Amino acid sequence: MSTFSQNPELPSDFDQIMCGVPVLSAWEAMFTEAEETLLASRLGEFQVEEIGRTAFNSLPESEKEAALDVLFYTYWSARQDQLDARARSQAGE
Repeated sequence: MSTFSQNPELPSDFDQIMCGVPVLSAWEAMFTEAEETLLASRLGEFQVEEIGRTAFNSLPESEKEAALDVLFYTYWSARQDQLDARARSQAGE
């Protein structure tokens, strides 16, 4: 069946299947792969920084800037959460 005759308004079977699949960034995929590799080879004898460095060094150069953006945002979010928790604690919540 020709794809030209299909109604472009209706999602394809592929689109329907893929709509529930989360999209991983290159950073997320490499971080997960590095963690799995280190877990398998070292039985948990490593630091989280090693996962991050292994993942970052495995990224293509074209993906490194986006990965740094994610890292910076993640750090900022965690810092904001700590500040918010401290403010709630001081307010007696």
